[in-house]
Amino acid sequence: MTATSESAGLQDEELPAFVSELGIPGLFDVHVHFLPPRVMDKVWSYFDAVGPMTGREWPIRYRFPVEERVDYLGSIGVLRYSALPYAHKPGMSEFLNDWAAEFAKGNGNALRSATFYPEPEAGAYVRRAISEGVEIFKTHIQVGDFDPTDPLLDPVWGAIADAQVPVVVHAGSGPAPGTYTGPELIGRVLAAYPTLPMIVAHMGIPEYEDFLVMAEKYPNVRLDTTMVFTDFTEEATPYPRDLMPRLLDLQSRVLLGSDFPNIPYSYAHQVESLARLDLGEDWLRDVLWRNGLRLFDA
Repeated sequence: MTATSESAGLQDEELPAFVSELGIPGLFDVHVHFLPPRVMDKVWSYFDAVGPMTGREWPIRYRFPVEERVDYLGSIGVLRYSALPYAHKPGMSEFLNDWAAEFAKGNGNALRSATFYPEPEAGAYVRRAISEGVEIFKTHIQVGDFDPTDPLLDPVWGAIADAQVPVVVHAGSGPAPGTYTGPELIGRVLAAYPTLPMIVAHMGIPEYEDFLVMAEKYPNVRLDTTMVFTDFTEEATPYPRDLMPRLLDLQSRVLLGSDFPNIPYSYAHQVESLARLDLGEDWLRDVLWRNGLRLFDA
Protein backbone atom coordinates (compact mmCIF):
# COMPACT_ATOMS: atom_id res chain seq x y z
CA MET A 1 0.00 0.00 0.00
CA THR A 2 1.22 3.49 -0.78
CA ALA A 3 0.14 6.83 0.56
CA THR A 4 -1.46 9.44 -1.66
CA SER A 5 1.21 11.63 -3.24
CA GLU A 6 1.37 15.37 -2.79
CA SER A 7 0.73 17.37 -5.92
CA ALA A 8 4.02 19.23 -5.59
CA GLY A 9 7.25 19.18 -3.65
CA LEU A 10 9.39 16.31 -2.40
CA GLN A 11 7.62 12.95 -2.64
CA ASP A 12 7.94 10.04 -0.25
CA GLU A 13 9.43 7.80 -2.90
CA GLU A 14 12.13 10.41 -3.52
CA LEU A 15 13.39 10.39 0.08
CA PRO A 16 16.02 7.63 -0.33
CA ALA A 17 17.68 9.58 -3.14
CA PHE A 18 17.35 12.83 -1.18
CA VAL A 19 19.20 11.49 1.88
CA SER A 20 21.78 9.76 -0.31
CA GLU A 21 22.64 13.09 -1.88
CA LEU A 22 23.13 14.49 1.62
CA GLY A 23 25.62 11.72 2.33
CA ILE A 24 23.63 9.93 5.04
CA PRO A 25 22.22 6.38 4.83
CA GLY A 26 18.67 7.22 5.84
CA LEU A 27 16.43 8.88 8.41
CA PHE A 28 16.37 8.46 12.20
CA ASP A 29 12.89 9.42 13.42
CA VAL A 30 12.43 9.67 17.20
CA HIS A 31 8.69 10.47 17.06
CA VAL A 32 6.82 7.62 15.39
CA HIS A 33 3.82 5.85 16.91
CA PHE A 34 3.06 2.14 16.87
CA LEU A 35 0.31 1.05 19.24
CA PRO A 36 -1.89 -2.02 19.69
CA PRO A 37 -4.40 -1.90 16.82
CA ARG A 38 -7.44 -1.27 19.01
CA VAL A 39 -5.64 1.54 20.82
CA MET A 40 -4.46 3.06 17.53
CA ASP A 41 -8.02 2.95 16.20
CA LYS A 42 -9.10 5.03 19.20
CA VAL A 43 -6.27 7.49 18.57
CA TRP A 44 -7.37 7.83 14.96
CA SER A 45 -10.94 8.39 16.09
CA TYR A 46 -9.68 11.25 18.24
CA PHE A 47 -7.95 12.86 15.25
CA ASP A 48 -11.04 12.33 13.13
CA ALA A 49 -12.87 14.49 15.68
CA VAL A 50 -10.17 17.14 16.04
CA GLY A 51 -11.77 19.29 13.35
CA PRO A 52 -14.77 20.24 15.49
CA MET A 53 -12.42 20.77 18.46
CA THR A 54 -9.85 23.01 16.79
CA GLY A 55 -11.60 24.21 13.66
CA ARG A 56 -9.12 22.34 11.45
CA GLU A 57 -9.58 19.00 9.75
CA TRP A 58 -6.88 16.41 10.46
CA PRO A 59 -7.14 13.52 7.98
CA ILE A 60 -4.80 10.64 8.92
CA ARG A 61 -2.44 10.20 5.99
CA TYR A 62 -1.09 6.72 6.76
CA ARG A 63 -4.03 4.73 8.07
CA PHE A 64 -2.40 1.38 7.33
CA PRO A 65 -2.18 -1.87 9.31
CA VAL A 66 0.91 -2.27 11.52
CA GLU A 67 2.90 -4.48 9.13
CA GLU A 68 2.27 -2.23 6.16
CA ARG A 69 3.37 0.83 8.11
CA VAL A 70 6.61 -0.90 9.08
CA ASP A 71 7.27 -1.82 5.45
CA TYR A 72 6.36 1.67 4.29
CA LEU A 73 8.88 3.33 6.59
CA GLY A 74 11.60 1.05 5.27
CA SER A 75 10.65 1.77 1.68
CA ILE A 76 11.08 5.53 2.12
CA GLY A 77 14.40 5.31 3.97
CA VAL A 78 13.37 5.58 7.62
CA LEU A 79 15.98 3.21 9.02
CA ARG A 80 15.47 3.81 12.74
CA TYR A 81 12.31 4.89 14.55
CA SER A 82 10.47 4.81 17.87
CA ALA A 83 7.08 3.32 18.73
CA LEU A 84 6.07 5.78 21.51
CA PRO A 85 3.04 4.32 23.27
CA TYR A 86 1.42 6.73 25.71
CA ALA A 87 -1.11 6.14 28.48
CA HIS A 88 -4.11 8.41 29.02
CA LYS A 89 -5.29 6.84 32.28
CA PRO A 90 -4.05 4.63 35.13
CA GLY A 91 -3.65 0.91 34.50
CA MET A 92 -2.68 1.18 30.83
CA SER A 93 1.07 1.58 30.86
CA GLU A 94 2.19 -1.95 31.58
CA PHE A 95 -0.04 -3.36 28.83
CA LEU A 96 1.31 -0.82 26.35
CA ASN A 97 4.89 -1.42 27.45
CA ASP A 98 4.55 -5.19 27.01
CA TRP A 99 3.12 -4.70 23.52
CA ALA A 100 5.87 -2.24 22.55
CA ALA A 101 8.55 -4.65 23.81
CA GLU A 102 7.19 -7.41 21.56
CA PHE A 103 6.94 -4.98 18.67
CA ALA A 104 10.61 -4.04 19.05
CA LYS A 105 11.62 -7.71 19.18
CA GLY A 106 9.89 -8.33 15.86
CA ASN A 107 11.12 -5.14 14.17
CA GLY A 108 14.84 -4.66 14.58
CA ASN A 109 14.87 -1.05 13.38
CA ALA A 110 12.47 0.05 16.13
CA LEU A 111 13.63 1.54 19.41
CA ARG A 112 12.19 -0.34 22.36
CA SER A 113 9.67 2.18 23.70
CA ALA A 114 7.64 2.53 26.89
CA THR A 115 5.35 4.92 28.72
CA PHE A 116 4.17 5.76 32.23
CA TYR A 117 1.38 7.50 34.11
CA PRO A 118 1.21 8.97 37.63
CA GLU A 119 0.12 5.92 39.62
CA PRO A 120 1.58 4.07 42.62
CA GLU A 121 3.11 1.35 40.43
CA ALA A 122 4.85 3.74 38.04
CA GLY A 123 8.26 3.78 39.69
CA ALA A 124 8.44 -0.01 39.78
CA TYR A 125 7.42 -0.66 36.18
CA VAL A 126 9.63 2.13 34.86
CA ARG A 127 12.64 0.69 36.69
CA ARG A 128 11.75 -2.75 35.35
CA ALA A 129 11.49 -1.43 31.79
CA ILE A 130 14.89 0.21 32.15
CA SER A 131 16.43 -3.02 33.47
CA GLU A 132 14.94 -4.92 30.52
CA GLY A 133 16.49 -2.57 27.96
CA VAL A 134 13.94 0.09 27.10
CA GLU A 135 15.53 2.75 24.88
CA ILE A 136 12.99 5.57 24.93
CA PHE A 137 9.97 6.64 26.98
CA LYS A 138 7.00 8.76 25.94
CA THR A 139 4.52 10.68 28.06
CA HIS A 140 1.74 12.97 26.90
CA ILE A 141 0.73 15.56 29.48
CA GLN A 142 -2.11 16.93 27.36
CA VAL A 143 -3.78 13.61 26.55
CA GLY A 144 -3.06 12.16 29.99
CA ASP A 145 -4.32 15.33 31.68
CA PHE A 146 -1.89 15.01 34.58
CA ASP A 147 0.46 17.24 36.51
CA PRO A 148 4.07 16.31 35.70
CA THR A 149 5.07 17.42 39.21
CA ASP A 150 2.75 14.83 40.79
CA PRO A 151 4.75 13.14 43.60
CA LEU A 152 3.80 9.76 42.11
CA LEU A 153 6.17 10.62 39.26
CA ASP A 154 9.16 11.47 41.46
CA PRO A 155 10.56 7.90 41.28
CA VAL A 156 9.92 7.90 37.52
CA TRP A 157 11.80 11.11 36.75
CA GLY A 158 14.56 10.04 39.13
CA ALA A 159 15.00 6.62 37.51
CA ILE A 160 14.99 8.06 33.99
CA ALA A 161 17.53 10.72 34.93
CA ASP A 162 19.77 8.16 36.64
CA ALA A 163 19.62 5.73 33.71
CA GLN A 164 19.81 8.49 31.06
CA VAL A 165 17.08 6.90 28.95
CA PRO A 166 15.57 9.64 26.76
CA VAL A 167 11.93 10.55 27.37
CA VAL A 168 9.77 12.29 24.76
CA VAL A 169 7.49 14.68 26.61
CA HIS A 170 4.49 16.35 25.00
CA ALA A 171 4.21 19.36 27.31
CA GLY A 172 3.44 22.16 24.87
CA SER A 173 -0.09 23.50 24.57
CA GLY A 174 -0.63 22.50 20.94
CA PRO A 175 -2.79 21.50 19.19
CA ALA A 176 -5.11 22.48 22.06
CA PRO A 177 -4.10 23.52 25.59
CA GLY A 178 -4.60 21.18 28.52
CA THR A 179 -4.90 21.77 32.24
CA TYR A 180 -1.22 21.03 32.85
CA THR A 181 0.42 21.90 29.52
CA GLY A 182 2.91 24.70 28.95
CA PRO A 183 6.46 25.31 30.12
CA GLU A 184 5.86 26.13 33.79
CA LEU A 185 5.16 22.70 35.31
CA ILE A 186 7.58 20.68 33.19
CA GLY A 187 10.11 23.43 33.90
CA ARG A 188 9.77 22.60 37.59
CA VAL A 189 10.51 18.96 36.78
CA LEU A 190 13.70 19.97 35.00
CA ALA A 191 14.72 22.21 37.88
CA ALA A 192 14.34 19.22 40.21
CA TYR A 193 16.02 16.77 37.79
CA PRO A 194 18.44 18.92 35.77
CA THR A 195 20.11 15.94 34.08
CA LEU A 196 16.80 14.54 32.78
CA PRO A 197 17.30 13.50 29.12
CA MET A 198 14.09 15.07 27.88
CA ILE A 199 13.10 15.33 24.22
CA VAL A 200 10.55 18.13 23.82
CA ALA A 201 7.87 16.88 21.44
CA HIS A 202 6.90 19.26 18.64
CA MET A 203 9.58 21.69 19.87
CA GLY A 204 7.02 22.73 22.49
CA ILE A 205 4.44 24.09 20.07
CA PRO A 206 3.22 26.83 20.48
CA GLU A 207 5.52 27.89 23.36
CA TYR A 208 8.56 27.56 21.11
CA GLU A 209 10.86 30.06 22.78
CA ASP A 210 10.15 28.86 26.31
CA PHE A 211 11.19 25.34 25.42
CA LEU A 212 14.15 26.57 23.39
CA VAL A 213 15.35 28.32 26.55
CA MET A 214 15.09 25.01 28.42
CA ALA A 215 17.29 23.35 25.82
CA GLU A 216 19.79 26.17 26.12
CA LYS A 217 19.80 25.89 29.92
CA TYR A 218 19.84 22.11 30.36
CA PRO A 219 22.41 20.17 28.29
CA ASN A 220 20.34 16.96 28.18
CA VAL A 221 17.21 18.61 26.80
CA ARG A 222 16.58 18.12 23.09
CA LEU A 223 13.90 19.27 20.67
CA ASP A 224 12.11 17.10 18.12
CA THR A 225 10.82 18.63 14.92
CA THR A 226 7.49 16.81 14.83
CA MET A 227 5.07 18.76 12.59
CA VAL A 228 7.02 21.99 13.09
CA PHE A 229 7.80 24.09 10.00
CA THR A 230 5.24 22.19 7.86
CA ASP A 231 2.65 24.18 5.95
CA PHE A 232 -0.05 22.71 8.19
CA THR A 233 1.58 24.04 11.36
CA GLU A 234 2.98 27.27 9.95
CA GLU A 235 -0.52 28.34 8.97
CA ALA A 236 -1.71 28.43 12.58
CA THR A 237 1.41 28.53 14.80
CA PRO A 238 4.47 29.58 12.79
CA TYR A 239 7.91 29.12 14.27
CA PRO A 240 9.41 32.57 14.99
CA ARG A 241 12.11 33.21 12.44
CA ASP A 242 14.11 35.32 14.87
CA LEU A 243 14.81 32.11 16.83
CA MET A 244 16.61 30.46 13.90
CA PRO A 245 20.16 31.50 14.89
CA ARG A 246 19.60 29.93 18.33
CA LEU A 247 18.21 26.81 16.71
CA LEU A 248 21.35 26.61 14.61
CA ASP A 249 23.45 26.92 17.78
CA LEU A 250 21.56 23.87 19.13
CA GLN A 251 22.35 21.84 16.03
CA SER A 252 23.49 18.78 17.96
CA ARG A 253 20.27 18.62 19.99
CA VAL A 254 17.56 18.88 17.36
CA LEU A 255 16.09 15.53 16.31
CA LEU A 256 13.89 14.50 13.43
CA GLY A 257 10.33 13.72 14.49
CA SER A 258 7.34 13.18 12.23
CA ASP A 259 4.31 11.84 14.20
CA PHE A 260 3.93 9.14 11.55
CA PRO A 261 1.32 7.79 10.92
CA ASN A 262 -0.88 10.47 12.51
CA ILE A 263 -0.14 13.29 10.08
CA PRO A 264 -2.39 15.06 7.56
CA TYR A 265 0.31 15.43 4.87
CA SER A 266 3.10 13.35 3.37
CA TYR A 267 6.10 12.21 5.40
CA ALA A 268 8.36 13.83 2.81
CA HIS A 269 6.80 17.21 3.52
CA GLN A 270 8.27 17.17 7.05
CA VAL A 271 11.74 16.53 5.65
CA GLU A 272 11.31 19.13 2.92
CA SER A 273 10.12 21.66 5.51
CA LEU A 274 13.40 21.25 7.39
CA ALA A 275 15.48 21.49 4.23
CA ARG A 276 13.85 24.74 3.17
CA LEU A 277 14.89 26.42 6.44
CA ASP A 278 18.27 26.78 4.72
CA LEU A 279 20.28 26.19 7.92
CA GLY A 280 22.91 24.28 5.97
CA GLU A 281 23.42 20.71 4.86
CA ASP A 282 25.49 19.87 7.93
CA TRP A 283 22.61 20.96 10.20
CA LEU A 284 20.25 18.88 8.10
CA ARG A 285 22.48 15.79 8.22
CA ASP A 286 22.66 16.05 12.01
CA VAL A 287 18.91 16.51 12.44
CA LEU A 288 17.84 13.82 9.98
CA TRP A 289 20.31 11.13 11.00
CA ARG A 290 23.45 11.76 13.03
CA ASN A 291 21.92 13.24 16.20
CA GLY A 292 19.61 10.27 16.63
CA LEU A 293 22.47 7.89 16.00
CA ARG A 294 24.64 9.60 18.61
CA LEU A 295 21.88 9.73 21.20
CA PHE A 296 20.90 6.10 20.94
CA ASP A 297 24.34 4.71 20.04
CA ALA A 298 22.71 2.72 17.26
